[in-house]
Amino acid sequence: MRTLLRFLLIPVLFGGLFSRCTEKIEPKPITYSQLLTGTEKKTWRIVSLQVFDEGQGSGAIPIAQSGVDPCIYDDLCTFYADDERKFEASEGASKCNAADPDIYLTDTWTLVNANASLEFYLPVLNGKFPWTIKNLTASVLTIEYYFADIDASYRFTLNAVATK
Repeated sequence: MRTLLRFLLIPVLFGGLFSRCTEKIEPKPITYSQLLTGTEKKTWRIVSLQVFDEGQGSGAIPIAQSGVDPCIYDDLCTFYADDERKFEASEGASKCNAADPDIYLTDTWTLVNANASLEFYLPVLNGKFPWTIKNLTASVLTIEYYFADIDASYRFTLNAVATK
């Protein structure tokens, strides 16, 4: 009888002790930064644009049909997940000049989650602007720049083309 109690009580006591020592794993939500950069870096390419003038939108225009020079519209934007928030603009399949380097601009990007503002260089406009993020998933980024003085905006959609 005593042996039977030992075989029953010891596993129950140890089982209770070990079952209380498990750590509950909470999934961490993906942040805007992680969606934008991946774990190391993520490269994006513009696929379409829209123009809004006094609230009227043009509809999505594929970038290849926008009138922008192909040597510019196929350029790539790479966001790094490092502490410096490094950004690179690089040539796509079409170079404007064969002698141009593949990576022609190295800069930084800035993200403010509170108002979904992302500031970075956009090759099509040849400048760094504070964009409002309209949509950001693992594969699609839609940004918009507002010209408040003329009640107009440009909206660009970019697709992720490479992630590390």
